[in-house]
This record gives sequence, C-alpha cells and structure tokens, in this order.
Amino acid sequence: MKRRPSISLALAANAVLSAAATGAAVAVAPAAAAGTPPALAWHDCHTAQTPASLECATLDVPLDRSRPDGPKIKLALDRLPATDPAHRVGPLLVNPGGPGGSGTAVVAQGGMLLGIPDLKPLREHFDIIGLDPRGVGESTPVRCSTPVYDPATPTLPADPAQYRRMVADSRAHGLDCAKATGPLIGHVDTVSAARDIDAVRAALGAPEISWLGVSYGTELGAAYAELFPGRVRAMVLDGAVDHSRSMARQAVEESAAIEREFGRFAAWCRGTADCPLHDRDIAGDFDALLARADRGEVTDHTLGRRVSAAEVTSAAYNHLALRFLWPHLATALAAAERTPSDPALLDQALPATDPGYTAYRAIGCQDFPPALRGYADLRDRMAAVERAAPHMWRYSEFWSWTTGCAGWPGKAANPPRPQHISGVPTILVVGNTYDPSTPYAWARSLAAHIDGSRLLTYDGDGHTALYHSSCARELEADYLVTTDAPAAGTVCRD
Repeated sequence: MKRRPSISLALAANAVLSAAATGAAVAVAPAAAAGTPPALAWHDCHTAQTPASLECATLDVPLDRSRPDGPKIKLALDRLPATDPAHRVGPLLVNPGGPGGSGTAVVAQGGMLLGIPDLKPLREHFDIIGLDPRGVGESTPVRCSTPVYDPATPTLPADPAQYRRMVADSRAHGLDCAKATGPLIGHVDTVSAARDIDAVRAALGAPEISWLGVSYGTELGAAYAELFPGRVRAMVLDGAVDHSRSMARQAVEESAAIEREFGRFAAWCRGTADCPLHDRDIAGDFDALLARADRGEVTDHTLGRRVSAAEVTSAAYNHLALRFLWPHLATALAAAERTPSDPALLDQALPATDPGYTAYRAIGCQDFPPALRGYADLRDRMAAVERAAPHMWRYSEFWSWTTGCAGWPGKAANPPRPQHISGVPTILVVGNTYDPSTPYAWARSLAAHIDGSRLLTYDGDGHTALYHSSCARELEADYLVTTDAPAAGTVCRD
C-alpha cells in the first residue's frame, strides 16, 4: 500500500530498504484534564518551497485511548485554507497512504496531485487538512536505533533454521523500537489513529469531516466511518484495503495482482516499438536476473552491496505501481542485460534510507500480524504465493509484514476482523481493475461492507485511480464538493 504519492521517484516508491531512525525514547507530555479539545492554534509555517497560506498546529491526544486522562502525545497538522472562502464547505482531511505516510508533507508539498486542475475544486471549497497519524512524521514518532529492515534477515526461509532466524530478527528489531519509542509502540494501530481523527474534528469545531484517503488511507478512513458514522460528510476511499480479509489471503491476492500487472507491463513493452525490450522474452530475462541475484551476482550502485532477488522484485513492483514509471523499468531491465553484475535497477527507485519505514513496520505489525504457528504455516503460504505469482512471488507488502512482523513483541491491537459500516452517507470506494498494490477485489469487497456505498471503477493500470485517471479525479472532486456520487456502475477509461 503505497505511502508517498509524489511525482518524485523516491517518494513514489515504497521503501523496502529502510532507514535507521535514531533518537532517544519518545518524551510523553504530562496528563491534562479531559474534556472538549481546545481550538487549534494555527500559525504561519510557510517556507519558500510551500504555499504562502500554509498554516500549522499541534494537538495533544491520549497516548492510550483506554486512559483518556493519562499521558498525551502530539499530533502535527497543517492546512491550506479554501481559496474561495465564500463557498467554503468545511475541512477535507487527506491521507496519502502507507502506513507511515505524512499528511502534513503532502499538503505542504502539493502531493496527492492537489495542485492540478482536476482537483482545483477541492482547493476552492475546502480547508485542506494534513495530519501526521500517531507515530508518523512530525507527530510523536516511532523511533528505532537500528534499521527495521536488515538485508541479512531471511524473507523466504528455506528451512526451519532460517525461519527461526527470521523470527528472532523480527523480535530483536521490535524490542529495539519499543525501547527507543516507549509505550507508544503498542498504540500506533489504525483504530487508535481513527479516534485521533475525531479529536481533530472536534478541535476544528466541525460537526462533520470530509475525507480523501488513498491506499492505507482507505483503511484509516473506513475505521473512522465505522467508529463515527454520523460525523462523516463525504469520504473517498481510493485504492481500497479490505481489513476483513485474512493475512494469508491478502498475501496471495496481492502477489497475484503484481504478477498480472507484470504481465501487462511485458505486453505493453512487446507492443511498443521504442521500448528497449520490445523484442525480448521479458519474463524470461527477469527470471534470469533473479537467478543471478540468488547467486549473489547483482550489486546496487547506490547501496554499494549485493542485493537479493526479493529486493530486485520489490524494485520492479515499485515501478509497476505507477504507470509513468514503466518506461524506466524497461530501461533498467535492458541495462541489466548489458551489465549483468550491476543493473542499476534500484537506482532512483528505492531510497537507500527512509525515515517513514519505521512507522510503516510498527503500524503494520499492529494491523497485519502474520498469524503463523510455525515454519510449516509459512512454507505453505509461500507455496501458495509462488503458485499465484511465478515471476513476482518473492515480494509483496503483505509478505513483508508476514515476515517482518513474525516475532514482533506484544499482541497486535488491530488484526484483520469482520467489518460492517452502517449509518453513513454514501461513501465512494474507488478501485483500479489492474492495481498491483490493492487488488480490485478489495475495492469490491470493501464497498460491500459499507451500507449504501458506491463503487467507482477505473479500468486501467497502476495503484489508485487518483494518480492515473483524470476521469476518476474529476468524479472524486465533484462528489466531495457536492456529495453527489457517480452513478452506480460508472467506469472510467482514460
């Protein structure tokens, strides 16, 4: 579930090569009296690189939602006031995905395509609110003193011994993050973050909110709608995650979607004269590259080390998720043929360090625990994934959580469970037919869990319709402004 929807390659890619987010344990503010949140104290925070109207604020919320009078953490917010205040609708909260995506960075930097003409009505009619969820960005953050991602940790264990090492490494990283973060580490689940959103709503003085969430932002938005159905004015869930599906099922379905998109990439390249691989067996060449990586023969320029077949697969996945990166993927794979020992596939696609990856892992382990009873479970799940994705099975985001959370300490606060959302106005769920990150089946099933929802389909490639379809963007913006959803069965093709 892609976190950072920027035109920049580094921000567009999902980071599998994580950072060491260093620092001391999180300082927790003393308890404050319970009651209505105070009004937010907005202040000018624009820079030369951000809009002049940008304002920022912070809000204290309970660290542990079961102890409302207990210690507090800080949430970071920013906003861009409506450019047509005479026709202002209210606040529109945005979430760019993740988990771990920074809403404040998106608003400040014009991410989520908020500055393009298709979405101009949103800037006119809404105060655009960016929020860093708990544990993320400028809010009280998750910290780890060592990298959460360790390339030496087996992610495709071949035997029980490798499985035990994987679990031990996961536990060691989790304990390190718990020590550096403090008690917040067990309270970064999506339900707690959804309750924070309602505290933001109250502090804004708004009876209702509008919401635009992509990828993980759909899980967060759906959690809010389930908890506070009467406080939703309008909600777009684009690139839908269905949190009711089991981890095993999601890992297989996501891998199958990645495989399908890889096949479409290969077909596009074969049919495109200027694609450098148009006359090649692309799947065969990719398998040969993975075999070289398995033998330790592939080195990444930026990282200065050998990379695994799983890392190469992850880099390819990141390119597949954004349609405009397909030519870059073709060029990189062609370069791998010319220089087999140094293909540069990862160059400009995966940041060598990523401060958001610590939150990505910590939140993911609260929401997507692997539910493994031992090596036999993992072996069977791995076999199912390989059957579903014979070329691309070595990496998916749900496989990353399956292995990375296998030994994470503590009990997950928000594992997958049945979900039914009622008492809400019409919610717009959006899915791409060939989305490799959040399969179209998830959009259909999430819509089925929400009474009165409307499903908008983009018949095309890439992750989320927002980043790939002008038709879908226009319909999403019109719905958010007017609350009039597209007609049932609407399909965008552009």
